[in-house]
Amino acid sequence: MEPYDHLLVECHVDGFATIVFNRPAKLNTLSIGLRRELGRAVEALEADPAIHVLILTGSGRAFTAGLDLDEWGAAPAAGAWEYNAVAAIEGFSGPVIGAINGLAITGGVELALACDLLIAASDARFADTHVKVGLLPGWGGSVWMQQRIGPHRAKELALTGRFFNAQEALAWGFVNRVVAPEHLRAEAEALARQMLAHPPEGLVAYKRLLNDEAGLPLAAAFQLESERARAANIVVTREEIDARLARLRRQRP
Repeated sequence: MEPYDHLLVECHVDGFATIVFNRPAKLNTLSIGLRRELGRAVEALEADPAIHVLILTGSGRAFTAGLDLDEWGAAPAAGAWEYNAVAAIEGFSGPVIGAINGLAITGGVELALACDLLIAASDARFADTHVKVGLLPGWGGSVWMQQRIGPHRAKELALTGRFFNAQEALAWGFVNRVVAPEHLRAEAEALARQMLAHPPEGLVAYKRLLNDEAGLPLAAAFQLESERARAANIVVTREEIDARLARLRRQRP
């Protein structure tokens, strides 16, 4: 794996990789340099046949505090579109786990929402502050926020710009679980290993199915599931199913 100036990338023998945003003195703000590196890192991990699950987290006191506004004068909105951090994450076809340590603000909330599952440290805090600086989200945050917690709660957070803590995020369904800060990475890695007990091509196909069903009318979602299941399941033999079940039994403690 190539060296990076703003990221730490750790590949694990179990089949997952961890990307750590590494600008702690700047609360891991998403500078153009960091976003460029993120795109390259995800592209490399997607091409690595040994990596099937991705974990995102931050160093220091923040997951990420969003765009680096110090760069806005030199590269304002155009810079955000050209180096879209969410689009970079969406380039990974397997499950993406967000391990939210500390602050996730504005673009950091959008990046968190791009993850498939979220584990938050108990001291994590979130805020979508676009409204405070007169900007609108452009990486899908308004769409995913409403899908994740519903329109009324999304409007409260978007139109007030207020902070909400990990317990409120859990109660509202914004995150999947909350753990003590010292257990955050271990919990994310345990979840990754739980996924990796299953065939990796199944993880990719099921994630794609769930993503493609989201937002469809109910009848269309049922139809899509039926079509995908017919195409995928017809090629699986009984011998393959038996072998996978036997492997799972061997892995049980």
